[in-house]
Amino acid sequence: MVTDAPGDTPLEERLRELAGSVPDPELPMLTLAELGVVRGVRRTGAAAVEVELTPTYTGCPAVESMAEDIERVLRERGGMAEVRVRRVLAPPWTTDDITPEGRRKLAESGIAPPRTTRPEGPVPVMLSPRRAPATPSPGDGPAPAPGGAGSMRPGATAPVAGVPCPHCGSAETELLSPFSSTACKALRRCTACLEPFDHFKELT
Repeated sequence: MVTDAPGDTPLEERLRELAGSVPDPELPMLTLAELGVVRGVRRTGAAAVEVELTPTYTGCPAVESMAEDIERVLRERGGMAEVRVRRVLAPPWTTDDITPEGRRKLAESGIAPPRTTRPEGPVPVMLSPRRAPATPSPGDGPAPAPGGAGSMRPGATAPVAGVPCPHCGSAETELLSPFSSTACKALRRCTACLEPFDHFKELT
């Protein structure tokens, strides 16, 4: 049982660890912390706590099970008499929120982890003029594209690589079906080792 004074930040951190330790109902090799869906834990009383939980997508059937498991672990192991799990939809969850450890566990379980779409480091952004450029005179050649060659629009993400096989590591894989055992996974096959595998689809 966890005991401390109301509003103690270390205790809230401990309660968040407990909430995050709950296994995902559909991907039990991952904890909710590794999945990145536990957004916050705030004590609202001496033995009361509120947990912010973001579903992987609107209407996710596993959310109710997640909430029930969080409530149980915070009561049984956290000593909280009152637990409220509140759904938070903003900012929305994306597959980039899965931790490196979570991605490693997916691969070890034979599931290709989602490719990272969030660029690392600064993103180059070219600003285009407010007004359209003047119409070029004949012979001037084609007008340049807004923003310049090779520019990225604000908010754009860098290209992602192919889906490697979690069994042999080959990048030569093909899509068999956009849906697999759950809505968040697709079914692919490796053309090198010929093994089929699930791929956790990217959600940005």
